[in-house]
Amino acid sequence: MRNFNTGKENTWCPGCGNFGILATVKKAINSLTDGGIPLEDIVITCGIGCHGKIFDYLNISGIYGLHGRALATAEGIKLANPRLKVISFGGDGDSMGEGLEHTLFAAKRNIDLTLILHNNGNYGLTTGQASPLSKIGFKGLSTPQGNIERPFHPVNLLMEAGASFVARGYSAKMEHLQQLIIKGVQHKGFSFIEVLQPCVSYNNTYELYNAHCQILDTIPPDEETARALAKDEEHIYLGIFKQEERKEYCDLLMA
Repeated sequence: MRNFNTGKENTWCPGCGNFGILATVKKAINSLTDGGIPLEDIVITCGIGCHGKIFDYLNISGIYGLHGRALATAEGIKLANPRLKVISFGGDGDSMGEGLEHTLFAAKRNIDLTLILHNNGNYGLTTGQASPLSKIGFKGLSTPQGNIERPFHPVNLLMEAGASFVARGYSAKMEHLQQLIIKGVQHKGFSFIEVLQPCVSYNNTYELYNAHCQILDTIPPDEETARALAKDEEHIYLGIFKQEERKEYCDLLMA
């Protein structure tokens, strides 16, 4: 089993949920390569933020992009060589703020990419400002009296945009998350995986997620049901909310 280590010093805060994502991605890529995907056919991209440091810790080919532009570079790679499996990492600020247009259009096109969204509910790298996914009332550097903006619901937003695979995992439930990543990469079309990722320094949600996260037994039968389950705040559901077979962008373009 490859460890994919780069030897670079890890500067995430001790206890950060990103450690769980990093370890899970390594296991998922090992499973994918064991399943027949050549390692040289796997490419990663990322934006700027705490999530982006994962690029420094994974010895895999790719591009460290600009803020919000991880999917723009990923789409360029995919269009240049459609054979490749491209995994893009984004933060809740990077992909839902600066890069929102790229996220929505990649989903709309149903291009064969996988976006793993590190959702810690704030801009952690710049010391805790509110992000587009911060809850109402979140107190951070930019919202000391509490956030007054309603957050996006990323699962629902990406289903509406056209993503053909939409899922949610939790960085502390690594075996479950590993299976979501494997299925997302294997899916032919745009795959979106929101990962709930506690930020111990500015938005420590471990207690909340440990108490309320619940794994779906099956994929919801329709989008209306999926949307309702995704927005349920009493039970924070994890799993696949949508998976459909639809023509993929590169195949249509090359035709």
